[in-house]
Amino acid sequence: MNDYDKIGRKAKGLKILRNVITYTLLSFWGIIVLFPFYWMILTSVKSYGQYNSEYVPKLYTLMPTIKNYVDAFTTVSLGRYFVNTIVFTVATTLLMMLVIVFAAFAFARLQFKGKDLVFTMFLSLMMIPTELVVITNFVTITDWGMRNSFMGLILPSVTSVFYIYLLKENFEQIPDDLYKAAKVDGTSDMKYLFKVMIPICQPTIVTIIILKVIECWNSYVWPRLITDNPKYYLVSNGIQEIRENGFGRENIPAMMAAVVAISVPLIILFLIFHKKIMAGVSRGGTKG
Repeated sequence: MNDYDKIGRKAKGLKILRNVITYTLLSFWGIIVLFPFYWMILTSVKSYGQYNSEYVPKLYTLMPTIKNYVDAFTTVSLGRYFVNTIVFTVATTLLMMLVIVFAAFAFARLQFKGKDLVFTMFLSLMMIPTELVVITNFVTITDWGMRNSFMGLILPSVTSVFYIYLLKENFEQIPDDLYKAAKVDGTSDMKYLFKVMIPICQPTIVTIIILKVIECWNSYVWPRLITDNPKYYLVSNGIQEIRENGFGRENIPAMMAAVVAISVPLIILFLIFHKKIMAGVSRGGTKG
């Protein structure tokens, strides 16, 4: 065996060892990350008596039940909260996309006096603590008489400085020559935006939509603050209502069933669009 063969076998052995270590660590980390979800699902299919009789919690159950899921939807109006959350999420996301797409296009392509100063001041809003924004929004929505309404829930979330900045940066990565050529051909700004810029930046736009949907679905502080009418409760408020007025603090399996039911739509959404999310993050909305 010559020296080249020895070097090749050694390099191959090191590569195998590196892969074994890498996948072992990834598997260990995956177990740590996924175990809470497994425990949540496992607890949700245990009966109340079975759960309380386990002085040492078991990692399995031989008698799964769906009664907890039935209780989660019948004890409180969880189904209606699902509908409210879907309406809130869809309306907020659509309005936000209209706002940020046009704002990002204006900052990226249009020329007007003081644009850089306006954008700098706009970015400075990111420095304001979230708590101060919540207080300001609460006072404004209350003064406008929009408490306990969908408009009161939706309006404070229809824009995002960060998403405008992210989309503006992606729009600016599209070559200027393409825009100039389109203008020479007589293409209007709106047609150029919808026919050229949005298709090119589709991965980033899809990523923003998915992140906004997740943000709306998990929204808790603002809905809890702006409405005390169960007619406008979202699923996050439903969990709190279940805890306070439904099962109390003792029926943990039923609580876990409600949490699983609320989490499933987001998990499915991520599994369907995870490649789009990765593409939007990695490519930054540009194509070579």
